[in-house]
Amino acid sequence: MQRRALIQSMSLFGTDLFMKTVLAQTTFPERPIIFICPWPAGGTADATMRALCSAASKALGQSVVVENKAGAAGMLGLKAMISAKPDGYTVGQIPISVTRFAQLGTVQINPLKDITYLARTSGQTFGIAALATSPWRDLKALVAHAKANSGKVTYGSSGVGGATHVGMEEFALAAGITFNHIPFKGGADALQALLGGHVDLLADSSSWAVHVTSGKLRLLATWGEQRTSQFKEVPTLKDSGYNVVVDAPNGVGAPAGIDPAIAKRLRDAFAVAAQSAEFKTSCDKIDAPVLFLSGADYERYAHATMEKEKMLIDRLKLKELIAKG
Repeated sequence: MQRRALIQSMSLFGTDLFMKTVLAQTTFPERPIIFICPWPAGGTADATMRALCSAASKALGQSVVVENKAGAAGMLGLKAMISAKPDGYTVGQIPISVTRFAQLGTVQINPLKDITYLARTSGQTFGIAALATSPWRDLKALVAHAKANSGKVTYGSSGVGGATHVGMEEFALAAGITFNHIPFKGGADALQALLGGHVDLLADSSSWAVHVTSGKLRLLATWGEQRTSQFKEVPTLKDSGYNVVVDAPNGVGAPAGIDPAIAKRLRDAFAVAAQSAEFKTSCDKIDAPVLFLSGADYERYAHATMEKEKMLIDRLKLKELIAKG
C-alpha cells in the first residue's frame, strides 16, 4: 500500500511538473520583454542588438524592448540584468569581458553561477582608427611615433578593462610601446572624441566604419584572425607581426534561476533571431560575423574564456592597469 501511494504521489508530481512545463512554453511571454543593452544608444553593439531583438519579437509574438544602461565597460547593464526577477521578462546582452572583470574583483558577478546563457550571437570587428588628417599613414608609422613619444599618444575606448582597452594594451605590449588611455562610457562617446580631435586614436568595434568609408577617418589595423570583407586593404595586427586577436563575441543571457521551460523558449527565439536576414544584414553593415552558439555551448565557451582570462590578467598586469585607470 505504501509503495502504491508513493508511486501515485510520484506520478502526480511528474504530471504536475509536466503541466507546468507545457504551460510555461505555451503562455510565455504574456507581456513585452525588456532587453538591457549595456552600451549607449547609437553604437555598433546597440544597432545589432536592436536588430536581434526585432527578429526575436517576431519569434516570441511579443515586443522585446531595448533599454540602454551604459557604464563601467558594460558591467552596469549586466549587473542590472542579473539582478532582475528571473521570470524571463528581463534579458540582456552579456559582455564576455565579465569573465575578466569577475577575476579582477572589479565587479561582484560570478559568470558561472549568476547568468543563464541563452545564445552567443555575433563577433565584433575591432580596429584602430585615426583622423584622416593624422600624420600616421599606417600602423608602422604609428608604432614608430609612439616609440619616440612614449605615453603621449592618446586613445579612446569604451571603458577601463573592456575588450578594446585590453586589446589595445595587448597590442602595445607586443609592439613595445606605451599609450595614454582615455576611457569613455561606450564606443559611441569615444568615436565622438576622436572626430572632435580630443584623442589621437580610437580603439573600438566598427563604429569607425562609416567614417572610414567617407574619408573622415583612417583605419590603421583590424584585430581579427582575417581581414574584413569591407576593408580588405587594411592589415590585421597579425598581418603586421603582432600576435594579437580580439573578437569578444556578443551574447544574450538572463538572470540565474529562470524556469527551464521559459529559458528554452527564449533560447529557441534568439536562435531563430540570430539566423534571421534582419540580424545578418545589421551585422554585415559593420562587418561583424555571426558566431551563433546554443545555450549549452555558449556556457561552455564562457567557462573556457574564464581560463584564458586568467593568463591574460597575469601577462598584461591588468590589475595594475586598472588601478591606473
